[in-house]
Amino acid sequence: MLQFISHYTDRYTYLDGIRMALEGGCRWIQLRMKHATDDEVRPVALQAMQLCKAYGAKLIIDDRVALVKELGADGVHLGKNDMPVAEARKLLGSQFIIGGTANTFEDILLHYKSSADYIGCGPFRFTTTKEKLAPVLGLEGYRSLLEQMREAKIQLPLVAIGGISAEDIPALMRTGVSGIAVSGAVLRAQDPVAEVKQLIKLTQEI
Repeated sequence: MLQFISHYTDRYTYLDGIRMALEGGCRWIQLRMKHATDDEVRPVALQAMQLCKAYGAKLIIDDRVALVKELGADGVHLGKNDMPVAEARKLLGSQFIIGGTANTFEDILLHYKSSADYIGCGPFRFTTTKEKLAPVLGLEGYRSLLEQMREAKIQLPLVAIGGISAEDIPALMRTGVSGIAVSGAVLRAQDPVAEVKQLIKLTQEI
């Protein structure tokens, strides 16, 4: 599974990136506008929802639980400094998808106990799209976390994130992760739509 996390560049807006990811076949989009206000996010989210609906894709909004509920997006992704997953679950109920960011097994265990639906786990390596980066995991980090999850009988999709490019994907998928989340790899590509197609193919080859 491939997740696309929206970002903007000198060349592309948030919606340009989302549109290209959808055209390339990605069916899981996260709208991430970290420093924007709800009023700035709302119109972009509404357009993103329409685009995702047209392509049969899920739209997850980063960090904004109230906005997710108000707009009826598919779910929310919560970082370490956002609302706790357990609190979001109380507010949203069971019909919304809730994902949580993790860097350690303790993070994963907490999200599992709080009834998260998936884990965004990273960073795989240093990434420029994230501030205050947690310790880099690398392949060995994912192997270790997945082993601990098996021992604890925790069955949650674990999605690798953080500076991942096409050549990293085969080895990452072999660790047993459920999917890959990308942002810069798509937006920096010569042909973002073709890049998304290639990335999806790579996640399905293992």
